[in-house]
Amino acid sequence: MLGYNGWVNLLAVETSTELCSVALLRGEALFVEEAMAENRHSEMVVPMIRRVLQRAHLEAAHMDAFAFGQGPGSFTGIRIACGLVQGLAFASDRPVVPVPSLLALAEQSHEQRVVSALDARMNEAYLAAYAWNGEDWDEVLAPRLADAASLPPLPGRQWAATGSGFERLPWLREAYRDSVQMRFGGDLPRAGAVARLAARRFARGAALPAEQAAPLYLRDKVALTSEERRARR
Repeated sequence: MLGYNGWVNLLAVETSTELCSVALLRGEALFVEEAMAENRHSEMVVPMIRRVLQRAHLEAAHMDAFAFGQGPGSFTGIRIACGLVQGLAFASDRPVVPVPSLLALAEQSHEQRVVSALDARMNEAYLAAYAWNGEDWDEVLAPRLADAASLPPLPGRQWAATGSGFERLPWLREAYRDSVQMRFGGDLPRAGAVARLAARRFARGAALPAEQAAPLYLRDKVALTSEERRARR
């Protein structure tokens, strides 16, 4: 679901999960480099960027904008993507387009009504829901951190479910059993979807100065224990 026919050169980075993904959108052509990185994003992502630039016969200075998957997800991974893209944008005097990683999951599903969930560890999920309006996505449930007790209901039925949260969290599958019509196995956010979403946002004038780009963490303390979380409710 591209929904945007303008020509743009845009480089996108997505490292919010164990997948390290880079994509370069050159008009309608998409160049992608991906690999499972575990904890090696910082050493893998820069060579990936070099390779997509070489394959597209472009340089960073030729980009109209830079995009990144802003999370939620791995704290370290999100910081790597944000910092790297900000550096490229500053050096090239170009804007940045942050894209929620859960929205990228919806985009790459090619479905109309999508609930996206990533495993947030500690038996919690990063969750959001989106509906395609014919041109872009409407936000039905804003990105949030949820557990079995705080999970919001999905309006209606015939939802597609995607993301590692549905693969790894039985309580999430059970809670949405009656609302979800189909489920994608453990998909992860990818830079190609980030690039397509960012291109549409860029066309609408939604790019930001590099210094304003920021991660979307949702969890304010990475080492918060289950006991601490219960005490704060």
